[in-house]
Amino acid sequence: MTGTLLLRDRVALITGGGSGLGLGMATAMARHGAVVVLACRRPETGEPAAAAIRDAGYDARCVRCDVTSAEDLEAAVASTVTTHGRLDCLVHNAVAPPGPPSLVEEIDHDRWDALVATSLRAVFDGARAAYPHLRVTGGSMVVMTSASGIEGSASLPAYAMVKAAQRTLAKGLAVEWGPDGIRVNCIAPLGLTDALSAACKANPVLEERLVRRTPLGRLGDPIEDVGSAAVFLASDLARYVTGQTLVVDGGGFLGL
Repeated sequence: MTGTLLLRDRVALITGGGSGLGLGMATAMARHGAVVVLACRRPETGEPAAAAIRDAGYDARCVRCDVTSAEDLEAAVASTVTTHGRLDCLVHNAVAPPGPPSLVEEIDHDRWDALVATSLRAVFDGARAAYPHLRVTGGSMVVMTSASGIEGSASLPAYAMVKAAQRTLAKGLAVEWGPDGIRVNCIAPLGLTDALSAACKANPVLEERLVRRTPLGRLGDPIEDVGSAAVFLASDLARYVTGQTLVVDGGGFLGL
């Protein structure tokens, strides 16, 4: 990494940081000088991911955390602060799979409960756990949402609903925490993760459709594109930005 390290000496905790966009953001933040803690439900995924970041010369560790448990989130935050002495940024990225396109009446309660647990309760519980530490550092929180949470989705209505609720919570927290110097923002991404690659392989029309609707003509890179946006929002470059949703999807959604 060359140039200015925008997150030097800062500590970031990323839920769902062991793969996909979470790992992309963790890697980008580590490259900019942050100590990154990957909060992962499955250490067998998270530990190798943290080791790969360390092998590249950066500071990373993994903590086991099921975000559907408030106690796990509190423990992950406490472990981060105990080990590193501070918390500067909480990134909430973990989410249950949205499942296949479905009408509202076709969505079973297990899928609905999983989306609520990972996208709503987990953001709420994570924010409560992180707040006293972010207040000390004047830190920030980044919530991974979706353009479907802005415009709705006929094919994924439950997913769109919880993503919209995330944005509402982020706006409320931005107002509540602003006097403490804490910023809260959202990212609505489109990134080529392993999961999306598998979906595109299973359905070649999907990738073609996504690229066709994207003015920049490609799918986002988890590190260079989505990760860079997370670095920006966690850094002093975004010191006057709060309560906002940054859509990082190559221009596919232009509704803001």
